[in-house]
Amino acid sequence: MAAPPRKVIITCAVTGSIHTPSMSPHLPVTPEQIAASAIEAAQAGAAIVHLHARNPRDGSPSQNTELFGEFLPAIAQATDVVINITTGGAATMAVEERLQPALRLKPEVASLNMGSMNFGLYPMLARYDAFQHPWERPYLEGSDERIFRNTFRDIRYILESCAGNGTRFEIECYDIGHLYTAAHFLDRGIVKPPLFIQSVFGILGGIGAHPEDVAHMRRTADRLFGDQYVWSVLGAGRNQMPIAAQAAAMGGNVRVGLEDSLWDGPGQLARSNAAQVRRVRDILEGLSLAIATPDDARAMLQLKGRAAVAF
Repeated sequence: MAAPPRKVIITCAVTGSIHTPSMSPHLPVTPEQIAASAIEAAQAGAAIVHLHARNPRDGSPSQNTELFGEFLPAIAQATDVVINITTGGAATMAVEERLQPALRLKPEVASLNMGSMNFGLYPMLARYDAFQHPWERPYLEGSDERIFRNTFRDIRYILESCAGNGTRFEIECYDIGHLYTAAHFLDRGIVKPPLFIQSVFGILGGIGAHPEDVAHMRRTADRLFGDQYVWSVLGAGRNQMPIAAQAAAMGGNVRVGLEDSLWDGPGQLARSNAAQVRRVRDILEGLSLAIATPDDARAMLQLKGRAAVAF
């Protein structure tokens, strides 16, 4: 009898701090829009939704826990999707501010960046000439001298602050050195296996998006973590689907969503997060892979379960 197809976790990053609202009319900004978009993504096949909040008045990034509280219950009531809350927030925020939603709401999963880095968004300025809000252009312009701070002390602070919550971290690795940082905290028992390693490709300041970069990240993670990790990838912008296809063929899981790419094909803005989930699902099923359900993801990542969150 043939073995059943391997199950692949699709994470959908619904909205985030990387892009600004005026760059796409389809990016969810208000709590109602974020909830509706996350629910649609889950219905399309996402096992995990990764969530930021935005100020509904001007779309600026916000780590106000009350804003998260305006959309998390609606998502939890409508679906059984695994909810993943950011601790990244925006590069302009202090770590204490970034931590608050995950600390107080105790999600099954929270994201955690594994290193300080240049985070260059300013090349977007050449592609857009109109912005809706005064903060948007300076936010992009300032990224040529902005460091996204994630020191060893910051990372340990987040991990130890949430240690009693039972939250598993989506460990975001933008470069090879970030894998070694994750191994450092694993060796010291500050994070517990299985690690959920999210390799990020194509952000200016991090590792590139060449197929050799993807293979190098996979080889290094295998050497450092062996069978103690679950691997997922995200490709920024136009790299989203090619990197998802490569990584899925190499045994990985995938992340898509409007936080990471506004596009659904060359020159075509994605009309929803669900559209990107459906596109990557077609790729995965074309590779004879199966789509993991939320409960599959909970088992693969050894999550605490929906009943143990605080929303």
